[in-house]
Amino acid sequence: MAVPPSAPQPRASFHLRRHTPCPQCSWGMEEKAAASAGGREPPGPQRAAAVAYFGISVDPDDILPGALRLIQELRPHWKPEQVRTKRFTDGITNKLVACYMEEDMQDCVLVRVYGERTELLVDRENEVRNFQLLRAHGCAPKLYCTFQNGLCYEYMQGVALGPEHIREPRLFRLIALEMAKIHTIHANGSLPKPTLWYKMHNYFTLVKNEINPSLSADVPKVEVLEQELAWLKEHLSQLESPVVFCHNDLLCKNIIYDSTKGHVRFIDYEYAGYNYQAFDIGNHFNEFAGVNEVDYCLYPARETQLQWLHYYLQAQRGMAVTPREVERLYVQVNKFALALPAQMSLLSLLNSECPLSKAPGHARAPLVCAQGLLTSLIHVSCALVRS
Repeated sequence: MAVPPSAPQPRASFHLRRHTPCPQCSWGMEEKAAASAGGREPPGPQRAAAVAYFGISVDPDDILPGALRLIQELRPHWKPEQVRTKRFTDGITNKLVACYMEEDMQDCVLVRVYGERTELLVDRENEVRNFQLLRAHGCAPKLYCTFQNGLCYEYMQGVALGPEHIREPRLFRLIALEMAKIHTIHANGSLPKPTLWYKMHNYFTLVKNEINPSLSADVPKVEVLEQELAWLKEHLSQLESPVVFCHNDLLCKNIIYDSTKGHVRFIDYEYAGYNYQAFDIGNHFNEFAGVNEVDYCLYPARETQLQWLHYYLQAQRGMAVTPREVERLYVQVNKFALALPAQMSLLSLLNSECPLSKAPGHARAPLVCAQGLLTSLIHVSCALVRS
């Protein structure tokens, strides 16, 4: 995910305006309680049905033999010597290979092997539940099976989009409609709490426990970072953005456009779960700035955002919406969009000291230092003051 370029480094005394946590702020309390209760993220949807499981481990450095063993289980009528394969290389460390017989790939099985240590960041049980839930609502391909270090699922026809595509009104309308559809999914009788703060607390705990002694001198102390995260949670939580079922990692390459059917579908549900509506949208808006060469002059202008958000709200509610409703969401989205640099700063600290394979937006974002977290919070402060 694109991350704003770093601003000039502030002086140490400017790291935090308030040096004591706000007494009303609950940063870390609920998250620590969840960790002590088992260390898993807030509960997501229930599994719809049992998914086939095979006790096969696929070597990530030699994926084809293991992939073909799985194909023998899933497609026993396919002759192994006739199976075609195609490697996908967009991911950082998750390995993905397509197995098929016919050139049109109408019946194609994708075998995905998890990256090493991704269990530190991803709840794989939740991923399977999210996959099933989205499939039940027509938003995901078929999930064929899981295995020891991965899963197999249906290939989705279409092309992965790039930044230049998601800026096109014809396509961003389709993206807004699909996000609205996913955001209306309800898996349980009551909505769980947003995962944003749980995940940030998880990343912060890894920074604190795993690499704190080796942090360089120009990185603020973990106590300072913790107070800033508390400040961030306090202010963004006051915006009252609805908690909905979110994708949480809507990179351009996670959007597949099928021109024959005239729709888009989202893929890669590792980080899906209940979260703030405005965070999911703002997270996606960061993609407008580009991938390899980030240019925040390309971040969607106000008029573009209002048009996108109008499509979204009208689809989500199924009725006409007022300019005031669109404007309210616009304000929420642009403030929550600034939570991404905070998340990426923590992940970058982790990756710089002990690589963790794949994190949300990791494949596209340049690494940012902890100073990016400080800068993002300063921008949030300014936005809140002006509002």
